[in-house]
Amino acid sequence: MTAGDWLRQAAARLEASGSPDPAPDAQWILLNVLGIEPADLRGRLPEQLPAAALERADRLLRDREAGEPLQYVLREAWFYGRRFACDRRALIPRQDTECVCEAALLRVSHAPGTRVLDLCTGTGILAVTIALERPRACVTGTDLSAEALSLARENGSALGTRVSWREGDLWDAVPGERFDVIVANPPYLTARDMEQLQSEVRREPAMALFGGQDGLEFYRRIAAGLGDHLLPGGSAVVEIGWEQAGAVRDLFREALPGCETGAFRDLNGLDRGVWLRRPR
Repeated sequence: MTAGDWLRQAAARLEASGSPDPAPDAQWILLNVLGIEPADLRGRLPEQLPAAALERADRLLRDREAGEPLQYVLREAWFYGRRFACDRRALIPRQDTECVCEAALLRVSHAPGTRVLDLCTGTGILAVTIALERPRACVTGTDLSAEALSLARENGSALGTRVSWREGDLWDAVPGERFDVIVANPPYLTARDMEQLQSEVRREPAMALFGGQDGLEFYRRIAAGLGDHLLPGGSAVVEIGWEQAGAVRDLFREALPGCETGAFRDLNGLDRGVWLRRPR
């Protein structure tokens, strides 16, 4: 079977299974199996697929037909132009989080020794990206999940970063430590959100999604620890659900009276993050 024949058959099977993006999903599977870039695919379509490649492609296709998220099928996700290993140990990286990363990078000095903390690191995308983009910073990534933290360590090692990884429940992982910049993408879905999750999202770790009855549980706890862990003049940046900006800003203002705070939007024009700056 040629690569082109497989691609057409795979797209038809995925469409029949209810996949929302059958043709792109089939292409990404084939690219992964062949180990090539999208620009190289056209030239490979007339070629016969080796038996081993055909077997692997069919196995990945069956997993995608069964509803497994594409990133888990491929065991990789792209973030900020880099490939990260991705599996069920942690939440799948989303493109929307790139604007959170950019907001954090704006606040991380290029000077040596800037201390950065990434709470709820998951796959490690924020900690690793910041460490790569600001190589003179001292970056720490934490997570309550030992499994997620093991995946973050793997990503940090694969991409050649020096990140200090800590296991613990939010501030418990960094007792007595203070930072210039704190970034977090905590769980923020409400109980109602969890009831309405798409079937694919239900395959991701619930502990990385559920933010308590009103979705604000982790923001309350983050806000409560800012006074002890954010240095004067320091900044914090957190990802939020699109309706949570006002509530999260209120929590930050209550925790650090006099702080500057604001919200920023993602590429879809929706509120995606909140920032604050502590007075000196």
